[in-house]
Amino acid sequence: MRKEECFYLGKIAKKFSFKGELLVYLDTDEPELYENMESVFVEINKNLVPFFIENSSLHKNDFLRVKFEDVETEADADAIMGCELYLPLSFLPKLEGNQFYYHEVIGFEIEDQRLGVFGKIVSINDSTAQPLFEVINGEIEMLIPMIDHFLVKIDRENKKVLMNLPEGLVEMYL
Repeated sequence: MRKEECFYLGKIAKKFSFKGELLVYLDTDEPELYENMESVFVEINKNLVPFFIENSSLHKNDFLRVKFEDVETEADADAIMGCELYLPLSFLPKLEGNQFYYHEVIGFEIEDQRLGVFGKIVSINDSTAQPLFEVINGEIEMLIPMIDHFLVKIDRENKKVLMNLPEGLVEMYL
């Protein structure tokens, strides 16, 4: 399994017991969806390694208490401490309407109701307080705020994001 075919689920945060149990921080709004998984991919030395789950249960909202097969001791647990967990993209629940996963709109054209198509989404910058579409128009890179109020429609069929942007936002780049 390649990382590009997966989504980030969370990170092994800390040990829970002396028998190799771990607490995994789940980076999701719906941790209950991931309570009864059979396996996950753990990133070890830039490779995704499948780990099978003996048992798991939710722990304090965002954490999953996990017992992996073949992780029997504290030393075994220490070896994967801090590693990131991934699942195949096919495990993501389908979103509809104007809800979308960031990876889903990469490559979509971005269109303003007033100006028409003005570029292609190449990535999403979520390291700022407000996530941003990173858009390319020829040689010009634009940062467009992902604000619900500006978002008109996610057109999956035509691979377009339709927005109603404030006057001057796009023009300042062009």
